[in-house]
Amino acid sequence: MEHYAGLDVSLKEISICVVDDDGKTIARGICPADPEGVAGWFRNRSVTPHRIVHESGMLSIWLQRGMTRLGLPTTCIDARKAHKSLSARLNKSDAADAEGLAQLARTNWFTPVHISSEEADRLRSLICARERLIRLRKDLEGHIRGVLKTFGIRMTGVGQGR
Repeated sequence: MEHYAGLDVSLKEISICVVDDDGKTIARGICPADPEGVAGWFRNRSVTPHRIVHESGMLSIWLQRGMTRLGLPTTCIDARKAHKSLSARLNKSDAADAEGLAQLARTNWFTPVHISSEEADRLRSLICARERLIRLRKDLEGHIRGVLKTFGIRMTGVGQGR
């Protein structure tokens, strides 16, 4: 029998719910908010889920990559679309959301989110940092020019490297 897990992720802990093919809850609980904590939680209960889903959010990229490295069949799903189905439930709590996510995993009724590679994120962060530094330099040059104008000093024609 296959098992499906839903993870409701917060900054400090993760609520986990595991259901079977029929939708019956097999296990539920909480663990620390890190990939090793999730893997340990499944290992302690001798549960190997067929599919694990969690919503996109602040920690989702880091969690997805870590759980994939540990060999867990994890899928990050679109939080806005999952919210629509989870909001129809009567009980709104972390445990209930984890159970709802497990049911979405079981029924395969979700939209996966693309997680970019670490290399792409590293390159993107370098490009964004360079862009920010250039913007800061231009703002500082403009500020200095403005301050100097109050003293009658006009900086014209001065470019980079001069």
